[in-house]
Amino acid sequence: MSGGVDSSVAAALLQEQGFEVIGVFLHFWHDIVNQNESLDLHIENRCCSREAEEGARKVAQKLGIKFYAINVSKEFKKAVVDYFLFEYKQGRTPNPCIECNRSIKFGIMIDKALALGADFVATGHYVRIYNCHCSVGANCIRPNERIKLLKAKDENKDQSYFLYTLTQKKLARCLFPVGNFEKKDIRVLAKKHGFEIADRKESQEICFIQGKHYGDFLRKYLKLVPGKIVDENDNILGEHKGLPLYTIGQRRDIGIGGTGPYFVLGMNRRKNQLIVSNQKNDQNLFAKKFVVEKIVWTSGIIPKLPLRMKAKIRYRMKESPATINKENGKYVIEFSKPERAIMPGQSVVFYQKDEVLGGGIIKKVLT
Repeated sequence: MSGGVDSSVAAALLQEQGFEVIGVFLHFWHDIVNQNESLDLHIENRCCSREAEEGARKVAQKLGIKFYAINVSKEFKKAVVDYFLFEYKQGRTPNPCIECNRSIKFGIMIDKALALGADFVATGHYVRIYNCHCSVGANCIRPNERIKLLKAKDENKDQSYFLYTLTQKKLARCLFPVGNFEKKDIRVLAKKHGFEIADRKESQEICFIQGKHYGDFLRKYLKLVPGKIVDENDNILGEHKGLPLYTIGQRRDIGIGGTGPYFVLGMNRRKNQLIVSNQKNDQNLFAKKFVVEKIVWTSGIIPKLPLRMKAKIRYRMKESPATINKENGKYVIEFSKPERAIMPGQSVVFYQKDEVLGGGIIKKVLT
């Protein structure tokens, strides 16, 4: 329970279905104001602020359920924050929400839930699962059957992109009560139950970073080395503030005036150069083919290759037709049409209709 409307209604829906519900609030890592401070002054993490915990606790009290607050700050720092910083340092663009789901919310959380005697972990994520209808506590995976992770009913709220790392073993322990509802209906249900958080606004920013931009956070924890900004012909246009501050396709905060706007095409890490173009649709921003690593087959089935499916490389993009195959022992994805700003470090997720087949991390773009 995060203190938000979705997880609160999820708890209420499960209680109405006859489940014995236990509320769990997770305390993540908080940044500190000054690393040299002798006092332990923290900046609140939006996902686990005092306000969020109080909201979750009030919902639990209204529902009459047990409520636990669990500290996973050390685990979160190692699995999510350190990963975030390492990826940017290596010139890749990470997705901390996917890693948090993999290692914390559906990793450590499942282990702790089982230790409490629970049968399932439920969250307010907008996804659906389809499986056999078994009794509580039974083994959900029967011979020749599997659990499907499906997109949510509300396409605008669907969060399946962030959950492709769920294996069949983990899916057998998961419930997603709000996945069959529209967001507007969830708010109506929250008001019906008298939850104070019914109209609470949502945040889609990185929870452990203040504000919309992560530049100050990277400057605080990484050693940034300034260098030259050049165009495709190696003409010097200005000076960048450190390569980790930029990502493919970026337009804002490049720092070149006059002949812009400019868009990031790539980085020359050997020369510490940022390569840009003032053409929004520069052909070098588009690609069709890339190598993928760390693949998880959410479906539980390793498919026969080549496989035609649909894929997307960003949360808010529409899935596009693509093919996955193996070349020289590596998984390679090829879109039917070029896609803009394919970024190493980001996740690509595979779909067949509404089902998540799996996904992986973009390793290298092929020309």
